[in-house]
Amino acid sequence: MANINVDNFSNAAQSESQYVLAPLPYADNALEPVISAHTLSFHYGKHHKAYVDNLNNLVTGTEFAGQSLEKIILATAGRADKAAIFNNAAQVWNHMFYWHSLSPNGGQPSAVLKQKIEASFGSLDACKKEFATAAMTQFGSGWAWLVLDGDKISVAKTANADSPLTKNIRPLLTIDVWEHAYYLDYQNRRVDYVNTILDKLINWDFANANLG
Repeated sequence: MANINVDNFSNAAQSESQYVLAPLPYADNALEPVISAHTLSFHYGKHHKAYVDNLNNLVTGTEFAGQSLEKIILATAGRADKAAIFNNAAQVWNHMFYWHSLSPNGGQPSAVLKQKIEASFGSLDACKKEFATAAMTQFGSGWAWLVLDGDKISVAKTANADSPLTKNIRPLLTIDVWEHAYYLDYQNRRVDYVNTILDKLINWDFANANLG
């Protein structure tokens, strides 16, 4: 599981024709004190698991059964009649991506990634500031993303279950800004949650792997 990246998430989330709750890449207390084991027990063990269970119930006996998460997401995006399938498949994928975007030992951007970041933002600090701004200004539930759009590194934000996958943009990192991601530890202080993640837990090794 240590080498997982954006290209092999579906392998980790599937077991034959069923979708599974892929294991966390660290112990449930490994992100403390930034994110508590108590928060992880609810966020991963309850919220993420519910999306997996819902997806299995929704796709059993349909043309989507056994398909990769990415295929389901792309096939159902923007379709009102498939909104429930999209929301649950995308949230399974988004949460997996989020867990791997965090690490107690996240390393540093590779030389290639740092060069691209500096070309796009001027500096790594400026990149992190814009990433934080996207996370803080996403209204309501959603996600902030560091992405590779063509050859340029940029920041994006999406609402609810949406992700850059639906726009053919390659995600490198994400921060979950649904309230359940931080409320037990930070209450309404989203700004503290976001800044502390970027300072202490963001997994640059994962971003390096996703850059390809």
